[in-house]
Amino acid sequence: MTLPTASELYALIDSTWPAARRWRDGPWVLRDGQGGGSRVSAATGVEDFAPSDIDRAEGQMSVLNQPHLFMIRDGDDALDAALAARGYAIKDPVVIYSAQISTLCDEPLPPVTTFRVWPPLQAVRDVWLDGGIGSARVAVMDRVRGPKTCILGRVSDTPAGAAFVACDGPDAMVHAIETKAAFRRNGLARHMLRAAAYWAAENGATSLNLLVTKENAAANALYQSMGMTPLASYHYRIAP
Repeated sequence: MTLPTASELYALIDSTWPAARRWRDGPWVLRDGQGGGSRVSAATGVEDFAPSDIDRAEGQMSVLNQPHLFMIRDGDDALDAALAARGYAIKDPVVIYSAQISTLCDEPLPPVTTFRVWPPLQAVRDVWLDGGIGSARVAVMDRVRGPKTCILGRVSDTPAGAAFVACDGPDAMVHAIETKAAFRRNGLARHMLRAAAYWAAENGATSLNLLVTKENAAANALYQSMGMTPLASYHYRIAP
């Protein structure tokens, strides 16, 4: 079993965290995010472009009332330079981590620490809302067509954390990982990731993947300590 390639990981983001609408227009893939955040709103390049093509993409995003936003993936150096020359700023550099699920299912979970549930209970929604994950992002989860669930994490019988996980073939991706501030640094995020891995294995996946901003030092350290490998990256360019 092998881990997914960078291109497979980028496709996995689209399938497990889908835009309301995604379509090809010239050298771009454009997305209608409907308030669901950068991942479902950013344009991506799929072939060589001309300066006028950037203008065209900006026009489409203006029609959608979305910021002029592009996702810059590994290898998109020409697009990155062209947008920098237009004054676009870098936003949210991200690392994508991957691991074989078998390496995350090597120990049992503590009893009554994590629960799988779909659709999300109000307790799950409350945890997400505390972390800035509101109804527009829950709507993104609702759009996923494949196997999916959310993980509720509990500490001392109190809802303390939540995560969303979905599968696309042999690969699963975790999104919306959130732990309430009062319950951080007690291992709950580790338990929720293992719970996601057990669920994904039961649904036929062999890899578990997630993404995190580079500036989140604590999360990066956690994922590396669990044996997850950084396989790809991206950042956004946003118009001033």
